[in-house]
Order: sequence, then C-alpha cells, then structure tokens
Amino acid sequence: MNRKVNRKQTMKKEKKTNGKRAHASRSTKKQKRAAACFLLPGLAGVSAFLLVPFGNVFLSSFRTSLTKQFVGLKNYLSIFQNSAFRLAAGNTARFIALGVPLLLLAGLGLALVINSTARWDKYKYLYLLPMAVPAATMVLVWQMLFERQGFLNRLLGMHTDFLGEGSAFYILVGSYLWKNLGYTLVLWLAGLRSIPGHILDAARVDGAGGVTCFLRVTLPNLKGSMYTILVVSLLNSFKVFREVYLVGGAYPQEDIYLLQHIFNNWYTNLDFDKMAAGAVLSVLVLGGISLSGGVGSVVGAGIGAVIMASISALLVFMGFSSNFDSAITGVILITIVVVDALV
Repeated sequence: MNRKVNRKQTMKKEKKTNGKRAHASRSTKKQKRAAACFLLPGLAGVSAFLLVPFGNVFLSSFRTSLTKQFVGLKNYLSIFQNSAFRLAAGNTARFIALGVPLLLLAGLGLALVINSTARWDKYKYLYLLPMAVPAATMVLVWQMLFERQGFLNRLLGMHTDFLGEGSAFYILVGSYLWKNLGYTLVLWLAGLRSIPGHILDAARVDGAGGVTCFLRVTLPNLKGSMYTILVVSLLNSFKVFREVYLVGGAYPQEDIYLLQHIFNNWYTNLDFDKMAAGAVLSVLVLGGISLSGGVGSVVGAGIGAVIMASISALLVFMGFSSNFDSAITGVILITIVVVDALV
C-alpha cells in the first residue's frame, strides 16, 4: 500500500513538473514571438537602408561604374596607387590616432575631477554648449583668429597664415576636442556615477590607494562606457569635414586633406567604383576598431588588429604606404591591445 501511495504521489509530482515545464516553454515561445514582432520593424529598416545598400557598394567595388563589368581587385589597386587617397588616408589615420585618444583622456580626467566634488553640478548645462555652435560660426572664429590678418598674428606681431600651413592640422584637432569634450565628459560622468560606492569603500578598507582603486575598480567598471565613447568619438571624428570644407573647399591645405574630401571629389567626377572600394576599406578598418572594443578582451583586440594589420601589410607589401602611415597604424594597434589587456 505504501508503495502504491508513493508511486501515485511521484506521478502527481511529475505531472505538475511537466505541466510547469510546458507552461514555461509556451511562455518562452510567446516572449520570443513578441520580441520578434518588436525587432522585425527595426531589422527591416536597417536592412533596407543599411545592409542592402552596403551589399550593393561591396559588389560595386569589384565592378566598373559605367559598364558594370567585373574587374576583380582592380579598383582597390587603383585607389592604392592614387597619391591623393594615400595622403587622405594618412591624414585621417593621424587625426584619429591623435584626436580620439586625447578626447577620451581629457574627458576622463575632467570627469574624475568634477565627480570628486558636487559644486560643479550646477554648471553641467554648459558642458554641451560647444555642440550647439554651428559649423559656419566655428569657421568664422577660425578665420578671425588664425588668418594672416587675424587676432593671433596681431597679438604675436606675425604675418603667418596658420590655416594654410601644417599648423592647420593641430587647429583642426583642437577644434575637434573643444566641440566634443562636453558630451564625452557627460558620458564619463554617467559611467563614474553608476559604479556602486560600496565597491570603492571596500577597496579602500582593504588598503587600496587612489591609483589602485582607479586601475582595479574604477577603470574595469567603465569599460562599457569606454566602448560607447570610443565609437561615438570615431563617428564624430569624420564630421570635422564640414569645417574643413568651409575653410578650404574641395582642395584644402594638404595636412587637412581627409578621406571625406577625396570621396567628395570622386563623387563629383562620377568615380563610383573607387568610392565603393574606399568605403569598403574604411568599414573594415573601423569595424576592426569596433570589434576590438566590443569583444572586451585581448582576443577582441587581436581580431581588430588582424584586420587592420592585414590592410597595412598589403599597403606596405605593394609599396604604397609611407613609413609614417605604418607607424601610425602600429600605434593604434598597440594602444588597442594594451587598453584591452589592462581593463
């Protein structure tokens, strides 16, 4: 009798368990369907306006622009042989390698200072003020300050056209930092204030100093914010073309001749095949940087480094890359690997 009772109880429990599992399975399926319904409109938009057009650009990079004849890697070889493309790519790489790390470090430093005291919170509405300044206004300020008859020349007693010499590059970097430092500061502050205070308190109780707390506690917890800021900063680094174009037109001083200039000139000349090849290479390089930050490990850095190093090695092997451009690429790769390894 006891065995029969135990069997019945066991069977009842199994039925209840199976019923719960079936209910959980049905609810999971409903959640998946609901998630699909929410995601499909966005996926359709991304596919229609991003993935499909990029697929067409990728195919166009292997064909001629007029006859649509398949030419293999001829378009890529053509842009590698183009001195204007090499100049623009080198300037763009140099600008990103200098401007983006400076922006991240300056924003983090200011965020640490502001986060340490509450008196700066009342001025936080001023942080984003530079982003509200139109590009045309910034260009007028540039001209008033740095042209041959500008304020800086009068102050120094000189007659130098700073916008027509190599100094134009550093003016461009300074303008990029000034305009984008505010949003970078806000994002760093958001990341710092999301770190639980008890973690830092526990580290201090264990005897950790300020530097140790920053390297072992604060910096690892800022990794998500760092990736977001890196991607946004990279995207904004390509927006400086507006100011440069207003200052120098389609052919500015050679130190500020960027990739957007040559893409614009190719578009004007209807060289869509070269544009497609250049766009694919740009996506590979930026995708490599994004992958290295997104995976969040030395493996991720290695993936990004392989993509970027392959392109760099191809340029060097074919004799189309200068030693300076190779050095800049090396600096970017080393920086990515070191930051991922530390954090």
